[in-house]
Amino acid sequence: MNVWDVLKERGFVEQVSDEAGLRAALERPITFYIGYDPTATSLHAGSLLTVMAVAHLQRHGHRPIIIVGGGTGMIGDPTGRTEMRQMLTMEQIDANLQAIKRQMSRYINFADGQALIFNNADWLMELRYIPFLRDVGQHFSVNRMLAAEAYRQRLERGLSFIEFNYQILQAYDYLHLHRNYGCTLQLGGNDQWGNILAGVDLIRRVEGNEVYAMTFPLLTTASGAKMGKTADGAVWLDAELTSPYDFYQYWINVEDADVARFLKLYTFLPLDEIEALTRREGAALRSVKEVLAYEVTKVSHGEAAANEAREASRAIFSGQGASDAVPTSEVALAELTSGVAAVELFQRAGLCRSRSDARRLIEQGGAYINDEAIADVERTVTDQDLQDGAILLRAGKKRYHRVVPGR
Repeated sequence: MNVWDVLKERGFVEQVSDEAGLRAALERPITFYIGYDPTATSLHAGSLLTVMAVAHLQRHGHRPIIIVGGGTGMIGDPTGRTEMRQMLTMEQIDANLQAIKRQMSRYINFADGQALIFNNADWLMELRYIPFLRDVGQHFSVNRMLAAEAYRQRLERGLSFIEFNYQILQAYDYLHLHRNYGCTLQLGGNDQWGNILAGVDLIRRVEGNEVYAMTFPLLTTASGAKMGKTADGAVWLDAELTSPYDFYQYWINVEDADVARFLKLYTFLPLDEIEALTRREGAALRSVKEVLAYEVTKVSHGEAAANEAREASRAIFSGQGASDAVPTSEVALAELTSGVAAVELFQRAGLCRSRSDARRLIEQGGAYINDEAIADVERTVTDQDLQDGAILLRAGKKRYHRVVPGR
């Protein structure tokens, strides 16, 4: 099956520069690329959609190039920003780059040159300014660039000259990869459409070759929330930042209206199996969400972690108590013996952002200790609350944290 049809049926395609041309090109193995700016040590659940698309393309015989933007990351993409991004040091960029490289290897097979990964600083940092302006800059219209949505939004608040260069450098990345690796397709989020088309146009002008652009939808949940975001922040792909259990919980608690769409985008399950699963309704839909959560966690963290997260979730849901897979922190036994204010403990456990938030949660009846609602905001938690060596905290219906005594 042509991978174009797979991507279309699963909902990955938002815009494409030449649908018929790209589909025909994908009848044979091609080299394509996608870039990530190293602004953090991990990608997040919102980025996972793009990673899954790359994996589908590779599974159909096409070669990915992953660009971690050590060069462009020094400037910062103005797209979707109301103000200039914080400038990162070279040391920060390199640390983030290495972490993302390790992370991508979970999803993409880099063995024997089946995929490549580069830091665009390797060629961007070597550019000489005046020759670059003459050879590349001459092909860009300032009027056309200013008409782009990303720049128009920023003009009202102020657009720095350094950010104005971002589109030109991204377009040059595409030209460099086309010249040196035969790359003929660039992928990106739909907010990158203008930047990607700039690269397509540059290659046509400089090399006289036809290449392609494709973007993915910028997902929001059925309720309009940004994909991969929770009240507590991003859902990271790094297990150190978001535990496999919390990662699993994010997916099992998605809204009913999102289940079918997310199964298509975030798992490799066959479409006919997804169709059969999503015929279920009502209470039976929880088992479908469990499939979604298990499959996404397995892809991102491995089968063992997915099994552990599923069993822990089942145990809590059935009232059997929390396992070690539930996020856990230690509180000194001496401190527990003396007593810790519940509002402080909920904050320290990460279930509330502040004591004020914890106080409001208790007042609204949403805070629990060992599955019993806290009735008094002045409640103190002590070693007498230990059950089987742990204290189980819960915020709302679905967010759990274990506290165990330490030294």
